[in-house]
Amino acid sequence: MTTKEMAMKIAAFANDKKAADILMLNMEGLSPVTDYFVICSASNNILVKAIADNIEDKMAELGVYPAHKEGYADGRWVLLDYGDIVAHIFLEEERDFYNIEQLWADAPSEAFTESEA
Repeated sequence: MTTKEMAMKIAAFANDKKAADILMLNMEGLSPVTDYFVICSASNNILVKAIADNIEDKMAELGVYPAHKEGYADGRWVLLDYGDIVAHIFLEEERDFYNIEQLWADAPSEAFTESEA
C-alpha cells in the first residue's frame, strides 16, 4: 500500500465517525518527518476520541499501529503518528486556533469526499 493509499484509508476511517473538513496535506519534500498529514475536525471531545479510536482500530485490523499517540486524555487535539502519515483529529476551535493548514500552506492539499470512501 502506498503512503497516499494509507492516508486515504485514514481519512475514510475518520469519515466513518463523522469527522468534518477532512484534509490531506502532501508533505513529501517539505518535511523530513512524514509524507502526509491527515487533518480533520470534530464538534466535541467525545467525537474527537471516537474518531481517533476508529482510526486506530481499523488501522490495527490492517496490521498497522501508531508509533506514537498524543492528546487522547484531553480529547482536544489527538495526534496519531504512523510514521509516513500523521493523523491530527482536532476539536473545531483547536483547529481554528492552531491553523496547521496555514502553517504548511506550501503543501499540496486534497479535501477528502465521501465518494472516495
